[in-house]
Amino acid sequence: MRRPSIRSLAGGAAGIASGVIAGVVLTAVSAAGPPAVPRLPALIDAAHVPRLLRLPGEPVRLRYSIVCAPRDDGLPCDGSGTVYIRDGGGGQFRPLALRRGDDSKEGRYYIDVPPELASSAAGFSYYAVLRDDSSGTTVAVPSGGADAPQLSLLLRDAIPVDLGRHLFGRVRAPDAQVAEASWGAAPQDVGLAGSRELGYSGPSSFDVEPHGTVDLLDSVNGRVMRWEKGRREVVALGGAAELADFAVEDDGGFDVLEPRGTLRAFRPDGTPRWSQKLADRTWAKLAHGPSGPVVLQQPSEQWMPVAGRGAPLARSAQAHAAHDGKPLANGDEVVVERVGEGELRVAETAGRSTTLRAWRITSDTPLGEVQLAEPYGPRMVVVTKTYTDDRDEFVVLMLDRTGLAGRFSVAADSWTETAPLARFRLAAGGLYRLRTTESGASIDRFDLEVPR
Repeated sequence: MRRPSIRSLAGGAAGIASGVIAGVVLTAVSAAGPPAVPRLPALIDAAHVPRLLRLPGEPVRLRYSIVCAPRDDGLPCDGSGTVYIRDGGGGQFRPLALRRGDDSKEGRYYIDVPPELASSAAGFSYYAVLRDDSSGTTVAVPSGGADAPQLSLLLRDAIPVDLGRHLFGRVRAPDAQVAEASWGAAPQDVGLAGSRELGYSGPSSFDVEPHGTVDLLDSVNGRVMRWEKGRREVVALGGAAELADFAVEDDGGFDVLEPRGTLRAFRPDGTPRWSQKLADRTWAKLAHGPSGPVVLQQPSEQWMPVAGRGAPLARSAQAHAAHDGKPLANGDEVVVERVGEGELRVAETAGRSTTLRAWRITSDTPLGEVQLAEPYGPRMVVVTKTYTDDRDEFVVLMLDRTGLAGRFSVAADSWTETAPLARFRLAAGGLYRLRTTESGASIDRFDLEVPR
């Protein structure tokens, strides 16, 4: 069983499942390799895990991996960069040159944030400009640069939640199965592709509408299956969608986020409405925003709107409107950060700078990707994976102002691949889960109590 990667986040530059610093290949070319490497065209890419939520007195080191073409002698690329940082969310940025370290896994280039900024009650905001010194090519991280920098907030009153050591095998059974389909190509079936040797792919994502309709992206058959009040309907989309993420719009239309970074919007009858490329090279999660679909994009590690009021946004407009937190309908945001293997920090903020409530979750068993972090009534619901070398399960946490208001475990096994952070959805009826087995796919519901 593969262990979770270094960066897995959802519901915030949470985000949500990616390992962007571990395994950056172009910076790791060994001098013991071939004596000469053909010169590649000018290129540069980067990876950075932002420090979004920090504790009082905690030192802050910002790490970056720079990916560019290796030198002619086979050594890693000639990289450098500058981090532009300031107190709070406004004012003049201060340039700090990156240092080059030896730790390729954690990020070879770094700066230590000056103590007066790391301890600022207003937080600090920053962005970086990274450079391939051989070609002069540069890249900004996040891609919005000074217009949409990353913001690190100080958590003074984070509510502690100690999960202790996880006890595997005590999973909760769902309260209802709200949708089910067998493998196949018939109208009542859901598609399956692949092989036992290479792995199988099936429905990659789903959504639950406010009135309870369940929509499943039948990726292999290129269609949407809808269950509404016991009646099943099929809407053709005109082609396979691979491991795409998926959301349903208020008017019944569909948003499909494809693996190569294109968001395609469809009308309720399945006819194309528009398509738009993402600002960044890849993504972790698609979600509903206040005025249209938002995507957790990488390497910026920010939530970016891809459309507004039904019209697609240009790539530059996406980057310049980016936020570190997942936007909520009321204008607030949810910010999530994983710290090491056994700590998770979650905050609900007003705008970008005022923390309304926050939690610091610690666990003796490692925590993996965060599938979901969203308010549910007065509570915050977090779904994260916990794992050892040979076992894993999802843990559902219900948080309130007293700490941990409730928890239960859900089996993590799935017979097919899905989009990275598309296994769970939170709706008025409770928590919904997409599950696949050798016989087919189903969507289960777990009822959640909402205190008055």
